[in-house]
Amino acid sequence: MQSKVAHSQADDTAKPARTFRGWLSSLGPSIITAALVFGPSKMTITSKMGAEYGYALLWIIVMAIFFMTVFTTMSTRIGLATDQSLLATIRQKWGNGAALAVGIGVFLVATSFQAGNSIGVGISIAESTHTPVNLWIALFTILGIGLLFFRTFYKVLEKLMIFLIGVMVVAFMITLGFAGPDYSEVVTGFVPSMPTGSLGLIIAFTASSFSIVGAFYQSYLVQERVRVNPAVRSQPVDTVTGMTLMGLMSATVLICAAAVLHPKGLKVASASDMGKALEPIFGPYASGLFLVGLFGASFSSLVGNATVGGTLLGEALGFGNQLGSKVVKYLIALVMVIGASIAIIFGKLPLELIIFAQSITILVVPFIGVAMYAIGNDSAIMGRYTNSTFVKIIGALGLLVIFGLALSNVNQLFFK
Repeated sequence: MQSKVAHSQADDTAKPARTFRGWLSSLGPSIITAALVFGPSKMTITSKMGAEYGYALLWIIVMAIFFMTVFTTMSTRIGLATDQSLLATIRQKWGNGAALAVGIGVFLVATSFQAGNSIGVGISIAESTHTPVNLWIALFTILGIGLLFFRTFYKVLEKLMIFLIGVMVVAFMITLGFAGPDYSEVVTGFVPSMPTGSLGLIIAFTASSFSIVGAFYQSYLVQERVRVNPAVRSQPVDTVTGMTLMGLMSATVLICAAAVLHPKGLKVASASDMGKALEPIFGPYASGLFLVGLFGASFSSLVGNATVGGTLLGEALGFGNQLGSKVVKYLIALVMVIGASIAIIFGKLPLELIIFAQSITILVVPFIGVAMYAIGNDSAIMGRYTNSTFVKIIGALGLLVIFGLALSNVNQLFFK
């Protein structure tokens, strides 16, 4: 079997980026991945973890981010090793049916969960300004669609995500300063423990943070970065920093909830509840800062999640995967429109859609994980980018986690 393996001289003499701008460019793909994965649902889960169990579940963030970093790095190496997309490589190895199943499955999952991102954007602004939620949902959906039609959408996406990640980090760190956590207890939270009744939240957080779909798309971002600017092919891609920032934001939200909500026995049903809880304690400034962070998480996921769904459907249907393609842009816009419509009509993500998305995830995610692992281990495709022994071992453990999450989903959907 022949594969389109890149063996350019530039690759063989790769040198690290020496300038700050070069380093920011190397961050681009992983920052986009981190931003699209860190959405309002993750903020809700981490807020609940802190509110209900204090600092005790901080360790799960380290574990989930570790596996996410391994698979995202693996995807990055696949993107560097081949001239064709990851979905094209799946088609080459396992046939058109497998590629169609992955592309359509990811589109359906992205579309099903898009309403949550739209609602998060609307609530974060509406709570701060006491204005109608639907107004902001419509406005930012239109803005998100408008971003698609810049001449170089990837460059716009990269700069937007770096900016939004920066906004989130600053907002959450200042909020952490208001919360005043007990740092000795923070340290003990990194020692693995499983408080009674916490298993459901542990599973939910691991599934949302160890996002195989997000890791899968990293290879596309790496290749799009090179397509837009061929000069960066010789520069490394910094995956670890982006994933570390995602873990830092998750930990900060959990610590804030543990410090503010847990001692008072307050519960949260959504990320915006955390913002509301801060206001009577620290005033509107702290509450507003947290809602700014929620906006960053929601808008970045609104654009990023739609980009993943539209791109992979476009390629699965034979329209290619380049972000400059008009058909791909229309499909990305379709995800945004469907998500906004559901949010405006229902005011929340309907339970039926959650169940549908979870059902598709059970089928698609394990296959994607196995496919990435198999391709990463295939020296005929990967060449010098083939997985190391360490990555093979950790990747295999990651697959066990993926299948464990899938079985947990099966049990929750069909046997409870």
